[in-house]
Amino acid sequence: MSVIVRFAPSPTGRIHVGNVRTALLNYLFAKKHGGQFMLRIDDTDLERSTKEYAEGIFEDMDWLGLTHDLTANQSDRFDRYDQVVEKLKAEGLLYPCYETADELDMKRKRQRMRGQPPVYDRAALSLTDEEKAKFEAEGRKPHWRFKLSGAPAEWEDMIRGPVSIDTASVSDPVLIRGDGTYLYTLPSCVDDIDFGITHIIRGEDHVTNSGTQIEIFKAVGGKAPIFGHHPFLVGADGKGLSKRLGSLSIRQMRESGVEPMALNSYLAKIGTSDAVEPCTAMDKLVEEMDLGKISRAPARFDEAELKGLNARMLHGLTYEEVKPRLTVQGLEVSEALWAAVHENIEVLPDLKAWVNVVEGPVTPLTEDQEFASKALELLPEGEFTPETWGTWTSAVKEATGAKGKALFMPLRKALTGLDRGPSMENLLVLIGPERAKARLRGETA
Repeated sequence: MSVIVRFAPSPTGRIHVGNVRTALLNYLFAKKHGGQFMLRIDDTDLERSTKEYAEGIFEDMDWLGLTHDLTANQSDRFDRYDQVVEKLKAEGLLYPCYETADELDMKRKRQRMRGQPPVYDRAALSLTDEEKAKFEAEGRKPHWRFKLSGAPAEWEDMIRGPVSIDTASVSDPVLIRGDGTYLYTLPSCVDDIDFGITHIIRGEDHVTNSGTQIEIFKAVGGKAPIFGHHPFLVGADGKGLSKRLGSLSIRQMRESGVEPMALNSYLAKIGTSDAVEPCTAMDKLVEEMDLGKISRAPARFDEAELKGLNARMLHGLTYEEVKPRLTVQGLEVSEALWAAVHENIEVLPDLKAWVNVVEGPVTPLTEDQEFASKALELLPEGEFTPETWGTWTSAVKEATGAKGKALFMPLRKALTGLDRGPSMENLLVLIGPERAKARLRGETA
């Protein structure tokens, strides 16, 4: 079997970490098996779908390195869906229903009161032509439901194992709304057949949908793909992310300076039996990809953990590896500055603060100007070297009796305006004699 998988976002908003986890699992699975990855834009909702959001999806996917082999827009395929609809209607598998949303809601409430499952009662199947005509005369437009067989739908899920959905306990799914627009289900099944999708990896909220879609695949004339349903992402507190997904958009992650491979590494490993480690090459993630490693429990997405992973990734990069991204960020950072401060950043934009520490202006944090003035007197003349800091602090210690934190902290605060940071040996060299002298005098420089 030649593996073909798909990621099918709707261009009605920015994609977020939950979307991308699904996309990444599909991408890695395809590459692991020498297959193809399809990016399908599910834009049948013409009112809410926008070109801007569609372009944003491609931009985010390119940034992550999740390159697609195939692509299509559902909005280009309405004629094909209409063709399938006529086939299903002719076979009696798609039938019109005239209940309003309020009437359906009332039916469900009555069923619950009776202790019955809120399953559609198929009342529309017994409507006469006269009754249908009467509804039409009232201005009602039918929505169309697919008639399920009532038989169990069974499959071996790649993540969940054996799954069985009793379609008799499920409402016949609505495939076409009253306004004539398509819901997700039918176009998705038709596309999966037409584009030869062999495996579908998606969230566990689609498990019941898969049971009904298996029957639709058969009715349309295709074979159901192999399914794999992964658990949801939750926050570090174990609560759902639904209210925070806007703040977890890939665009926002990119703009905040998160490294694409840090995010890929994180999303590929959380909720699995593998350790979460920074990985700089997609090939390694492909090699280690195994759906069998995914836990049935929800995966915890912890922004602090992601930042820590991002930091570890940056700390391991050489200047040559990071230099192209510095240009993208608009940062002018020398190799010497990178070497001095890179282990003190979480994201590349953090470098801006260290450029400022070196180039100024910095307002010294001087609590004891007398101490600072004495240190200024002892500051070695000439250009600084990595040995200057040790020579200078030894002289200050001997002259003032200060040692340990009482020696080093006042000097750090005076020279950088900060109470923490990288080793001062190299940082002092970058600050240079003139700025160091000015800051020790208490001047902003």
